[in-house]
Amino acid sequence: MTEAKTQMTETPVEAFLAAVEPPAKREEARVLDAMFRRVTGEAPKMWGPSIIGYGDYRTTYESGRDVHWMRTGFSPRKAKHSLYLMGGYCDDITAAGRDQKLARLGKYSTGKSCLYVNKLADIDLAVLEDIVAADWQTMLRLFPED
Repeated sequence: MTEAKTQMTETPVEAFLAAVEPPAKREEARVLDAMFRRVTGEAPKMWGPSIIGYGDYRTTYESGRDVHWMRTGFSPRKAKHSLYLMGGYCDDITAAGRDQKLARLGKYSTGKSCLYVNKLADIDLAVLEDIVAADWQTMLRLFPED
């Protein structure tokens, strides 16, 4: 079966963070990295050229496709930070709890399993940390570590 296009790499996360532009986005990426490390207890790994992931899991979709992917992570894009929050995508109860928290988060937009934030000053970081922690716990429950 076909593997996911984006794969874990050996690129050092600190080297990636040091190159993030503009400098304000770089500093915000460091804040997010510290929060994700605190919540997950995981050392980050690069996924593809621009995604910082924490933890990983394997699953097989109903189609038979085998997937190896990060449990959670983010990418400090120029326009917006993209936060990959898989738990709310995989679990309806987590999704409902996330909706309640999003009402208190601040300015954001969403995609299928992503949360987009222009800048950290637009949001309540404590609420974001709660969202990341709930998603992390859901991923551990749905896809136990070996």
